[in-house]
Amino acid sequence: MNQTKNNTVLNIILLFSIFSLLIAYFIQYILGYKPCNLCLIERVPYILTIIIIILNLIISKFEKIFIILLSIIFTVATFISFYHFGIEQGFFSESLVCNLSNESNNLSKEDLLKQLSEKVISCKDVSFKVFGLSLATINAFISLILAAITTKLFLNYEKK
Repeated sequence: MNQTKNNTVLNIILLFSIFSLLIAYFIQYILGYKPCNLCLIERVPYILTIIIIILNLIISKFEKIFIILLSIIFTVATFISFYHFGIEQGFFSESLVCNLSNESNNLSKEDLLKQLSEKVISCKDVSFKVFGLSLATINAFISLILAAITTKLFLNYEKK
């Protein structure tokens, strides 16, 4: 019974992760909102989640390890999202992560002009909101909930 419950919860998290990435790509490519670097980093936990849960479907004997990995991933994702939220609210200053680009000291005039003409997206600028909340804020709460769910799955894991 517990195994079925774990599989159901993991499948829901898998579908939710796929759905979350599809929404992010829809907002970026269809609606035309360019994400900042932290927004791109916040997608990584969902990609890792999809890989881990698919691996769990293939190799189910490592389910307990996969569940603890998911718990760690969503805990880290929560901290990243709250950090992004803090930057948006002015609690933290932007870090080097927000200013990552392919910089080189040997730029030609054309490359320098091209780089200056490209609009750099700041991590503190909120360009897209849902119900008045930034996507970083929403992601912080979702990551916190998923961290709690996966941690509870791990703590309640039934030994075979």
